[in-house]
Amino acid sequence: METTAKKRILTGDRPTGRLHLGHYVGSISNRVRLQDEYECFFIIADLHTLTTKPEKEHIAELTENVRQMVLDYLACGIDPAKSTIYLQSAVPEVTELNLFFNDLVTVPRLQRIPSIKDMAKNANLSELPMGLLAYPVLQAADILLPRSHLVPVGKDNESHVELTREIAKRFNYMYEEIFPVPDVMVSDFGSLVGTDGQAKMSKSLNNAIFLSDDEKSVIKRVNGMFTDPNRTSADVPGKVEGNPVFIYHDAFNPDKEEVEDLKSRYRAGTVGDVEVKQKLAKAINNFLDPIRERRAKYESINGLVDEVIYEGTLRMREEARQTLNAAKKAMGLSSVWNRISRKAEDVRKKREKDT
Repeated sequence: METTAKKRILTGDRPTGRLHLGHYVGSISNRVRLQDEYECFFIIADLHTLTTKPEKEHIAELTENVRQMVLDYLACGIDPAKSTIYLQSAVPEVTELNLFFNDLVTVPRLQRIPSIKDMAKNANLSELPMGLLAYPVLQAADILLPRSHLVPVGKDNESHVELTREIAKRFNYMYEEIFPVPDVMVSDFGSLVGTDGQAKMSKSLNNAIFLSDDEKSVIKRVNGMFTDPNRTSADVPGKVEGNPVFIYHDAFNPDKEEVEDLKSRYRAGTVGDVEVKQKLAKAINNFLDPIRERRAKYESINGLVDEVIYEGTLRMREEARQTLNAAKKAMGLSSVWNRISRKAEDVRKKREKDT
């Protein structure tokens, strides 16, 4: 009986530090679920960090950041036996494919992508670097190099995948049908608001609870969370909708009866923030306990993380080589070199024979 090959997924993260609860609800939980159904490629997108942090001191932090991020992957249940985890900068084909794709996109098209200006603003950049403007083109090379069919992303990256689709269609039309036109999968949960209630969870904004935080750190971060600003005391009815504490209860507290009871009493002004936060901290710590346990186990095995990255990168290199060769052949670039090299070899052999 013939077996149907699994469709492929490409997604990943920039190694800017440890992963947090926002990463988990936005993407990691999906990856764990999808790795049994799809052939998954998870990119450690270190080249993408250069668009906002090109300084040497930031590059020096990458090795440790990469290791910590992959530890978080493993601790959450991503299995390197099922999925390919690889380092972007160690796959040179991605930059060559990126060069080809740059010629298929116009500057005005890139300027219409709203998230680019937001990224520049968050990085406190007064001017837009070329690398940041072309960030989605490099993402397209990442996505299409393993010939992915599906890209799980947050809502803010949906426009990037749309550009990838346009590039794949344009390449296939101009040359030959090499690339699948990938579909986008947007997380059902969306972005997780930060503990400050002002923006999505982010390390740079200091409003995150990390997957590797210990019990005391979680309690401290939860106790410092924003709630209803109009609620001055426990007997004042409070607002549940949009309240960060209850958003987190909905996401991480499996005891739905307890959550509904807390919401009801909060609206009625018969429960204080202290009790609501205590029960949230307990729920988050219960959620993180098995992740912490697995993280400690993997961290104790000398060289395991490096081996996972190394083996995954070797696997991706082979995929990348095949894809790039197919793309260059479709474009006719392979023929240029083949003709010149054959002619040069003939001339050299003739010269050697004559002498």
